Amino acid sequence: MTARLTLIQWLSPAFPTGAFVYSHGLEQAIADGAVRDAADFRDWLAGVIEFGAGWQDSVLLALSLRDGADHAALADLALALSPSQERLRETAEQGAAFARTVSALTGREILPAPLPVAIGRAAQALALPAFEVIALALHAFASNLVTIATRAVPLGQTEGQGVLAALHPLIAGLAERAAQAGEEDLGNAALCADLQAMRHETLETRLFRT
Repeated sequence: MTARLTLIQWLSPAFPTGAFVYSHGLEQAIADGAVRDAADFRDWLAGVIEFGAGWQDSVLLALSLRDGADHAALADLALALSPSQERLRETAEQGAAFARTVSALTGREILPAPLPVAIGRAAQALALPAFEVIALALHAFASNLVTIATRAVPLGQTEGQGVLAALHPLIAGLAERAAQAGEEDLGNAALCADLQAMRHETLETRLFRT
């Protein structure tokens, strides 16, 4: 139970990774009028989770949790797979903040790495099932985007939580698949979301870094 609570703490909004300032391109999607209500947001978020960074980071996390994982090589791979400058900043800055805080709390040196690799390296010591670690990490990623959509679309609190609840089966299914995946399963096909993240780099008025 203690290990599970530790992981929940690491992935909670209160953990100082600065996740609340990263919209993952959602701010641009809202500015474009592509996300205007809860239904639009649910479709956008489901696509990112299933075909974009949600899936890709889940596989990287799964690989990082395994015995004998080469975390340095996986960190390089995660950086190389970032499709834009903002996505690179998002994963690198959050991963560095995560590693710094976990190191301070545990006394173990967790070297800075892209976020899924940093989580995997730290979570190895918890000895939790890979499926569970991946599911909670993916849920935390989705939850952060829900809080951003609630503020920026804007959505009502209940609407936002309804979107997240509707995605629970998708998150659970992806976590099960990712836990068994290999490097050959890495891929990103959320092209619209990636282009929105790229265009966000030049968005004149913005609240979020990405």
